[in-house]
Amino acid sequence: MERIYIKDIKNKIGEEIKLSGWVDVRRDHGKLIFIDLRDMSGKVQMVALPNHKEAHNNASKLRSEWVVEIIGKVNKRPEKMINKNEELGEVEVEIMEVKILSEAEIPFEKDAVTNLDTHLDNLPLTLRTEKAKAVFKVQAEIVKAFREFLNQENFTEFQSPKLIGEDAEGGANSFDVTYFKHIAHLAQSPQLYKQIMVGVFERVFAVGNVYRAEKHSTTRHLNEYTSLDMEMGFIQDHTDIMKMENRLLKFVMGELTETCAKEFELLKANIPEVPENIPAMKLREAQEIIKKETGEDCVKEPDLEPQHERWLCEYAKKQFGSDFIFITHFPMAKRPFYTHEDENDIGYAKGFDLLFRGVEITTGAQRIHKYDELVEALKKKGLNPDKFSFYLQAFKCGMPPHGGFGMGLERLTAKLLGLENVKEATLFPRDLNRIDTLLSTDKNQ
Repeated sequence: MERIYIKDIKNKIGEEIKLSGWVDVRRDHGKLIFIDLRDMSGKVQMVALPNHKEAHNNASKLRSEWVVEIIGKVNKRPEKMINKNEELGEVEVEIMEVKILSEAEIPFEKDAVTNLDTHLDNLPLTLRTEKAKAVFKVQAEIVKAFREFLNQENFTEFQSPKLIGEDAEGGANSFDVTYFKHIAHLAQSPQLYKQIMVGVFERVFAVGNVYRAEKHSTTRHLNEYTSLDMEMGFIQDHTDIMKMENRLLKFVMGELTETCAKEFELLKANIPEVPENIPAMKLREAQEIIKKETGEDCVKEPDLEPQHERWLCEYAKKQFGSDFIFITHFPMAKRPFYTHEDENDIGYAKGFDLLFRGVEITTGAQRIHKYDELVEALKKKGLNPDKFSFYLQAFKCGMPPHGGFGMGLERLTAKLLGLENVKEATLFPRDLNRIDTLLSTDKNQ
């Protein structure tokens, strides 16, 4: 008999079927043993009756998370027993045979309330909860929609190396790696490679892990995260990138509405409406508004503090009805060497951060595309152009005006779902204190 999936049993009433999956819950009512079985497609209630002696005996041994193969008969539940809250609440499987494929010994019930560290220490178990599965189903759909939109816009996906000789920011906050007789770095972004690839395909994107050796231990930082990157040629300026991201976000939220309504409902989260034109303002304008409205003077600061990002998002929601706001024109001194200066606003970059529900989720800009200007920009930052000779080849070969952005997948997921800590939106978080398990039991080390 071929195994079928739980989601397909509605059309099998009165038939014998074979199911395989995990014991979600076992409940005993007198001589009746009820098993909730789950597989990748759903969950169904099963019952072991005393008249099937061997099956009943085997069912009595089952515990949560045991893996089993069941042969049973699909029955329609009596009217009074129908559970309207369950997708398969109208049917029940009468167990005829039980085959135990694997036993489980779990430290606690998977749905037990735990603190974050206990959750992270036991991810092989806690990721099986409905809440965790919902988070990473949403995350998977974000990546799928990101790819789908950019493919429709004639972008080509490429795979960027993670071991690099020099990182895109010039070496700051990068992890050093022994590479035979040399020192390499883990890539902080695919930046240099996606620019090179604009010279090949004109429009490119990448989905991959990036690494930041920053000694943060906050609710918003990770040392390894997934970056959603795009780069496109023949732009007028950075606003072309902003418009493309605006359209991308509209598409992504539309896809989530179609594919993840149940997950958002389960997590009590709402999908934001993306405006036709996300509001935008220069950093200096934003700082003046903060000063005027709050009395806090941050006008001379080169960047936004976390509390300012939160305040601006609240302001955008109140003033423009938008969960998103672009902040543009950061000082050139705070931007990477490849960033294009605004010739009409000297000292400030043709670039932007996108803020969403209190945090920055995207950084983007127009890039310098002329070889001589790029060499000068490297020198200005105190970097040796010779170390970037491989990258600079692309600009010797001719490059169009271009730009792009990088978006943090885990931050976006966390903010979409109202999660307090970005680690809850990260499958296997790497931070200052842990790589899977805690690096030290002393949190102060």
